[in-house]
Amino acid sequence: MAPVKELPKLSTGIAGLDEISNGGLPRGRSTLIAGTAGSGKTVLALQFLYCGVHFFEQNGVLVTFEETPVDMMANVASFGWGLEEMVEANKIAIVDAAPDPSENVVEAGGHDLAALMARIEGAVRRVKADRVILDAVGALFPQFSDSLLVRRELQRILAGLRELGVTTIINLERTDDEGAVGRFGIEEFVADNVLLMRNRLDMEKRRRTIEILKFRGATHQKGEYPFTIDDQDGVTVLPLSATSLQQSSSDTRLSSGVKELDDMCGGGIYRDSIILVSGATGTGKTLMVTEYVKAAITAGQRVLLIGAEESRDQLGRNAKAWGADFDKAEADGLLKIICRYPEVMGLEDHLLQIKRDIREFQPTRIAVDSLSAFERVSSTKSFREFVIGITGFIKDQQMTGLFTNTTSMLIGGESVTETHISTITDSIILLRYVELFGEMRRGLTVLKMRGTWHEKEIREYVIDGNGMSIKGPFKGVHGILSGMPTYSFTTEAERMETMFTPSDRAK
Repeated sequence: MAPVKELPKLSTGIAGLDEISNGGLPRGRSTLIAGTAGSGKTVLALQFLYCGVHFFEQNGVLVTFEETPVDMMANVASFGWGLEEMVEANKIAIVDAAPDPSENVVEAGGHDLAALMARIEGAVRRVKADRVILDAVGALFPQFSDSLLVRRELQRILAGLRELGVTTIINLERTDDEGAVGRFGIEEFVADNVLLMRNRLDMEKRRRTIEILKFRGATHQKGEYPFTIDDQDGVTVLPLSATSLQQSSSDTRLSSGVKELDDMCGGGIYRDSIILVSGATGTGKTLMVTEYVKAAITAGQRVLLIGAEESRDQLGRNAKAWGADFDKAEADGLLKIICRYPEVMGLEDHLLQIKRDIREFQPTRIAVDSLSAFERVSSTKSFREFVIGITGFIKDQQMTGLFTNTTSMLIGGESVTETHISTITDSIILLRYVELFGEMRRGLTVLKMRGTWHEKEIREYVIDGNGMSIKGPFKGVHGILSGMPTYSFTTEAERMETMFTPSDRAK
């Protein structure tokens, strides 16, 4: 089968967008970007210009039909792109086609946009531009009611730009995220490529997505992908397709911080693996995180702890009670604690920020306490995307990740978090309460551990001033994980035997 030939691509320089477009926008073609208010069209277009000059030495032309150039640049000044300096250096040329607000607009027969094209062509030749953006082209046709006329004029503009050999982005407003692409219903057919940017309300938070609807003569990734906009990076698309299953793996084992648990796991946890610790409130999940962090510090490894429910001081105080000095570890540069409520930003922003934290601190291990806190502020789909994004990145960095998850029931059961991410994790450790003859005890089991033998029994563990101690397996009790234990003691004497330790009997 002959290889597929497609149009050459122009890298946009926008993180994630080149991944979902398989290399960038088709070079020399026009791309229509349609979106509702606040979806980020103008930011993306201006970032396209900025990246061209800054990263690829490709100059650009900005044609504005609505806002004044001064207002547009002021709106993106917080990104620190320095567009004004690029204009002064003749890297970017501006064609101001915004209407004068004091003029009345009247439709009066045919229109000829030859003068506008001449201005654009002059600007392209003056700065030797490779990139052009038209923002927002919808403002060019408010006086037209004839869709055929709009189609003809739009085709004329795009044909002229193609002859100039420039790659063009055309911004177009939509009134509905799920409605027609353009006002006249013809815009998407005139442009070579179409991208849709959406800004939906999801769980009382706005969630932005981008979708490539059409790419003439070129391949692309299908479906919607979340993206975020922040002051550091502007637009960042977060494609799950960029999370490839090509991470390397090793046989290196690390200690969980609890010797008996290491034995149950066959000699410790794998270095580049994801561990989920699941249990009800009070079962010792945060303690297990502390033991995990303490083991890293003892081994001289850097560890990043992300808290989503407790403050940094709370985590430090609790750790001190269990013999771990987080303050000293932070002072020594071995530990970094970051605490943020999940509600302060969207999941896409959390994912982006966590990746930055990892790149900056370069830890060997990471712990997130707890993952289920992020679930409560998101939909199932966005939460799963968040988990895939963070676990894929951790594995790609060859780090060890430990996540805690809180189940809603005190005894037995599982959480939505556990259900949705169990297949993504490499190891699952269950912490469960066990009601036994009127006494509440705790049980631990290694439910899953990929690639190695692990113990299958449910062991009792206790929490005291020294931390966590894992004892022997429960005997004569069934149904602990389901929350409905039954007992199979053959005789009352056997049951009584289990109730007392040798030291008790010696008294």
